[in-house]
Formats: sequence, structure tokens, C-alpha cells
Amino acid sequence: MIRNMASSIKKQPAGHEETVIKKPAPLKPKPKAKAPAETPETPETVKSAVYDESKITTLSSLEHIRLRTGMYIGRLGDGSHPDDGIYVLLKEIIDNGVDEYIMGNGNRIDVGVQDQTVTVRDFGRGIPLGKLVECVSVINTGAKYNDQVFQFSVGLNGVGTKAVNALSSRFITRSFREGRYAQALFQQGRLMESAAGALKTPEKDGTYVEFTPDPAIFGACRFDLGFIAKRIRHYAYLNAGLTLTLNGEPFASERGLSDLLLEEAGQDTLYPIGYYKGAFLEFAFTHTSGSGETYVSFVNGQYTSDGGTHLSAFKEGIVKGIQAYFKKDYRSEDIRESLAAAMAVKLKNPVFESQTKNKLGNSDIRSWIVQETKTAAEDWLHKNQDASKALERKIMASERLRTELAAVKKEARDAAKRVALNIPKLKDCKYHLGDGERGEKSTIFITEGDSAAGSMVSSRDVMTQALFALRGKVENMFGKKPGAVYKNEELFNMMSALGIENGIEGLRYARVVIATDADFDGFHIRNLLLTFFLSFFEGLAAANRIFILETPLFRVRVKKGVFLCRYCYTEKERDAAIQELGSQSEVTRFKGLGEISPKEFGQFIGPEMRLVPVTIRPLTAVPQVLAFYMGKNTLERRDYIMQNLVNEL
Repeated sequence: MIRNMASSIKKQPAGHEETVIKKPAPLKPKPKAKAPAETPETPETVKSAVYDESKITTLSSLEHIRLRTGMYIGRLGDGSHPDDGIYVLLKEIIDNGVDEYIMGNGNRIDVGVQDQTVTVRDFGRGIPLGKLVECVSVINTGAKYNDQVFQFSVGLNGVGTKAVNALSSRFITRSFREGRYAQALFQQGRLMESAAGALKTPEKDGTYVEFTPDPAIFGACRFDLGFIAKRIRHYAYLNAGLTLTLNGEPFASERGLSDLLLEEAGQDTLYPIGYYKGAFLEFAFTHTSGSGETYVSFVNGQYTSDGGTHLSAFKEGIVKGIQAYFKKDYRSEDIRESLAAAMAVKLKNPVFESQTKNKLGNSDIRSWIVQETKTAAEDWLHKNQDASKALERKIMASERLRTELAAVKKEARDAAKRVALNIPKLKDCKYHLGDGERGEKSTIFITEGDSAAGSMVSSRDVMTQALFALRGKVENMFGKKPGAVYKNEELFNMMSALGIENGIEGLRYARVVIATDADFDGFHIRNLLLTFFLSFFEGLAAANRIFILETPLFRVRVKKGVFLCRYCYTEKERDAAIQELGSQSEVTRFKGLGEISPKEFGQFIGPEMRLVPVTIRPLTAVPQVLAFYMGKNTLERRDYIMQNLVNEL
């Protein structure tokens, strides 16, 4: 495999025969962009602009991808979140190699990450040499529309690899087939060089791709090897027998989703993991000693973080299978309480609700998934009598707990009605989760008191942003029973505001954002809230619904001449701003959210607000983390702090 692709393209590769170099016509220089106007255009000036044939613009497919990037890969980001765009680019390339494996071609995929450049080499059939350029640069071109070639593919829209090409500053591809090769070099989606010919040195069939995300699109992004390793582990679990390597480290699985669930749930299981694998459906399930429900679902190898019809059908099937085995009409919430499961389906024509493929929309698959899951779960329980007895004990315990909680919840609701005047008022928004596209943007900010909430009330977007103000520090709920939560007036009010007093299915907002001051009290309140959510509503974190709001610590500004202002989130940013604006600049340290004026605060909760997702993987890490930071091990925590304290004075 040739690594230095650019140099090998510009001159004939050594040892190759019948090489043909194809050089495209020189690109016409684009006209220079006009300098921005001193004042932005107003609606009146835009309205008065001439609208005629000269204003009609036609973009090429790849130009459209670069202009409307979010339509194709979702969020951009800088690589600090696993759903950022650079990981979507990598996934699109790996998916092609996985599709080859699914069709019985090749059993290894090598991934390399070096700084900002990624390489992927699969050992499938290789892209047909005569169509290599078209397959990576012309939208709606590919073999995945042909059932005889690809039966279970995620990338049916013919966009994935083209999007990677268009959004890369440098994109190289090479295909090997039966002793011959073809290769091409692109820059920002534009073909620069291409070549084809015969190979003298033997090379296994397959495809090689190398790309560097374009800084003009993604800025100063950085790949996190931890995020990539997690994705590659998923690929291995979903494709038992396939070996993937990341910078030389191999990932493989023999027991498929059973291995995945074991990693997620660890040893905290009430009975051995149940496992089933059919022609089109695979799943693993167990119950844990925790609370809530945890699911990991896939379609054709694509992780569907938002679930979809396949996951809903699986839940229904698992409940019906357990009911059928015990011949009892147990309630679904009692069966699914503390259920942990992983499931994957193979579909010929998956219909996703967006290009990022996070949620499946096929409605015609429900009946067969329900029936196959029901039959498989019932059969497994018949073959595992000890597990079935442990499961029944768990269901009965959940039933008793639900009955007890029902009485406690009723008392809490009655108490809330009696003291309604003292309950902090929820500043609600118009759209909520389930209200279409705008509902997916709905956010509730949980703040620490009226002072912090004051700046947010007038600066928020009343359509999609709600506000709930706590009265101070909430009770530490670590180690408490669920009944204690509903007896706590402050927490019950918050659950009612979120709509989760009867379970996370009633969540009213797409994002739950903890917004506390950047001081010791604020951090303490943040930890208390996280302890509450992770102890009793862990599913919110698993579904990526909980976030931490980052607000600036410093404001650096100069008032002389042209007014300049910089908001800084760290001391390093503050020092850089002082150096940029001069030593005479005014520095303000924000001690709390209430010190930021509403006029200023709007930008910090606007479209570019900084949110840190709360994610803990694997699930087994949650109890240990909470026990260390919120348990009664005061001396152990003190010793840890003293050993790791950094004195910056």
C-alpha cells in the first residue's frame, strides 16, 4: 500500500505498467469575495434588491455540501464530542468496508489516525477501477442501489464518501482489483490528479482512503482516539469475525452483542446475559441492580442513538416474550425496569429521519421484529431456568416498588398542590420535545436561585428555552431510596417541571442544561444534581439529554476609541485577550451568572452556546464514580485531594 499518495500520483509509480495519467483542465480562478459592508444589510435593503435571472445560482453537488454542511453531517464541532462532524466523516468511510464484510468480502479493516489525517484500508472487492472518480465525487453514484451487490447497507443515499471528499482539504483514494489499481487526489472536492495501471507488486483487493478535514469548514478540530476506539469496538461487536485495527491495535469479537452488553453492564447483572442471533435480528438482554432502562440499538451497523421503530418493536417483543413465558400479565414498566439490552437489525431499505442516521423511521418492520423477539426471548427463558427465576424475582420487586412509589407520589402531588404558592415557578417555553423540529431544540436551564435566573429570563428564546430556578442546594440523594426523591419537595418540583415524575418517557425538553455559577458552591450544586439524575434517571444521560452550560469567567474590554470586548472561559484565554487588547484593558471577573447583564447573557445561551454533554461509559462506572465523590468516604476523598492538589501560586 502506497502511503505518500500525492507524490505517487504526480509521477508514474515505480514498478507499474500501462500507467495512464489524466489531468483535468486548469481550474478557473474564482472571483474574489467582496469586502463586507461597513453596516449589515437591513430587511429594507434586501427587499429592494433586484431579483432577476442574474441572482439565480446553480451549485455543483459538492459545492452544496460545503455550503450546507449541516444537512449532510449534522453538527460541525471541534472533535470534543463523539457526534461532531469529523467522526461522521470517518464513519462514512469505515461503513463502506463494513458493507463489504457483510457481503462476505474481506475480514479486516485498518484505521490510522495521525494528527488531523485519517487513513482507512479495507480488503473487500475494491471500487471498480473505471468508476473510482465518479464513486467518490458524483452524488447518487454507487453500487449500493443494487441488491445483488449490497443487500444490507447503511449508505443507500450515495452521499457519504462524496461528503467526506467535499469537506476534506485533501482526499486520496486508491482501489486495488485483480492486480490492477486506480487512484485519485482531490482538494476540497476538486479532482487534481488521477492515475490507473497494473501492479507489479502483489496487493490484496480493496480500497484505501486518506483524508484531512478541511480547516475552512471545521476550524482547529482534533480527533479523540477514545471516541474512535469506542466506534470501532461497536463495529467489532456488530460483526463477529471482523477484525478492525486502530493505529495497529486490534479489535475483534466472538460473541457479538453479548460482548457489547457485557462491557456496558459489567458484572452488575442479576442473571447471565440472554443472547439471540437470527438472519436479520440480533439482540442481548439482562437486568441489572440499577434503575431505569438502557438500550443500545443499531441498523446495518449504524448506531441509532435516538432509537426508532426497530427499538420500539424490540421493547414490545421482549415484554410479550416474558409475559408469555410466565403466563402472567406483568406490566411492561415492571418488566423493563433496570433492563439493559443491545439490539441490531439488518434491513434492505432503511429509512432514517436524517442524513446522520440517528433514528430509524421504517414502519413496516414492527410486526416481524416483535414476533421474532417474543419467540426468541421465551425460548431462551425455557432453556435457562435459573435465569428465569431471577428475572421473576426482579419483576415482583419492581412491582412492589412501583406500588409503594405510587402512594408516595400521590402524597407528593397533594403536598405540591397545598404549597403551590411557594413552589418556584417554571418559566416555560412554547415548543416541547415531540413538537417537531423546533421541539428538538427545546432546552430547560436549571439554575441556582432567582439571581442567576434573572439574567436568563429576558435573554432566553421563549419559543424553545425554558427556565427552572432552584432555591439553593438540593439534598444529596446518593444511596437514598426512590421514595425519598418524591418526598423531597424541591426535587419533586423539578421532576414535575421536566415531566419525568412518572418516568423519562414523559421528558418535555430535548436538552436538560445545568447552569450554575463557576464557583465552589456552583460546582457543588452541579454535583448534587448529577448525583440525582445518575442515581434515578440514568437513562437521560444514556440518551445524551443532560448538559453543563459553560459561561465566561472573564470579560476583557477597552473603551477608548473603537469599543472592543473579549469574553474568556479560562485564565489562558484571559491572558491572550489582555495581550491582544493591551495592558490598559479592563478585566472583569464574573463571580456568578447573576453578574452578567441580560444584554450580554443572550449570546451565551444562543445558537453558539457552549454545552458539555454528560456521558459516562461504561454503565458500571456510574456507581463507583458516585460513591467516591458523593459517598461517606470523606477521608479517602481528602487524601485524594491532597495528593492531587496543584498549587499555582
